[in-house]
Amino acid sequence: MNTDKLVRENIRLLKPYSSARSEFQGAASVYLDANENPMNAPYNRYPDPLQRELKEKIAKLKGVPSSQIMLGVGSDEPIDLVVRIFCEPRQDNIVAIEPTYGMYRVCADINCVEYRAALLHPDYTLDADRLLAAVDGHTKVIFLCSPNNPTGNLLDREAMRKVMECFGGIVVIDEAYVDFSSEASWLTERERYPNLIIFQTFSKAWGLASVRCGMAFAAEEIIGYFNRVKYPYNVNLLTQQFVSEQLDHAPRMREWVAGLLARRAALAAELAAIPWVRKVYPSDANFLLVKVPDAPALYGKLVSKGIIVRNRNNIALCAGCLRITVGTEAENAALIKALNT
Repeated sequence: MNTDKLVRENIRLLKPYSSARSEFQGAASVYLDANENPMNAPYNRYPDPLQRELKEKIAKLKGVPSSQIMLGVGSDEPIDLVVRIFCEPRQDNIVAIEPTYGMYRVCADINCVEYRAALLHPDYTLDADRLLAAVDGHTKVIFLCSPNNPTGNLLDREAMRKVMECFGGIVVIDEAYVDFSSEASWLTERERYPNLIIFQTFSKAWGLASVRCGMAFAAEEIIGYFNRVKYPYNVNLLTQQFVSEQLDHAPRMREWVAGLLARRAALAAELAAIPWVRKVYPSDANFLLVKVPDAPALYGKLVSKGIIVRNRNNIALCAGCLRITVGTEAENAALIKALNT
């Protein structure tokens, strides 16, 4: 794969902004280069624009070289960067599965890039041939979310492999929910596919949704373009420090995940036992998609009882469905009680 040929010409020729902290790396006794207030250390100083220390810790945890990691404001920032780096507005297009995470379409729309949706099968499995049939000479990126949101299922690995091997552009696999999955991350195969970008996040299994820190893993050349286009200080010092501290508690995160998986199984069984529930879809995520007779009415009933779920009734292939996050035992019990009254 020739990455340069996929990148927009203006991005390829871009002279990135050179910040004070990118021009000087290391330690010094006096910093007079960035027009910072000399008071209120360490928060008066601009943070490391490449988050080197945090990336080194992530690299050890994930088994990926730090040079193949980009950190963003959640996963939404790298999603937008992919569109801006590779897709020429009003000329190129993106292909994604449907239904899936809505930000892919939003970022395409914001950047005036055509968005093409390839429907999954009714059981939410991936049809690689249907997806590839939507591709043309102006398709630059394919987005695959696995485990998928809002359906909760893993996409078939061989079908995904076929997409990566048959498509000459960028393939993004969004693994926001991979920590709850029964399959290994695609990080174990990233070196086989130079066109592959993998997203992961600290928002889900790590319980850090409000901290806003996402990860993109890709070949160094692609990460280089991410670093050229992103805003210089996109991840602030407080986020870098806090996420770094949380990484020291990986065993606690794994305990949280194990408990959540047990509660997911129990909640799925309780929901399936309700006579009028039509289907509880299998899930490899921290939520369940549930088909009911009247999703909008049931959503309204739950809201009136102070219980908020997600109404997915108007999403393709999800008519009559609610998406329910797995909560604590007490939260799940409150949900079941509300559904039974």
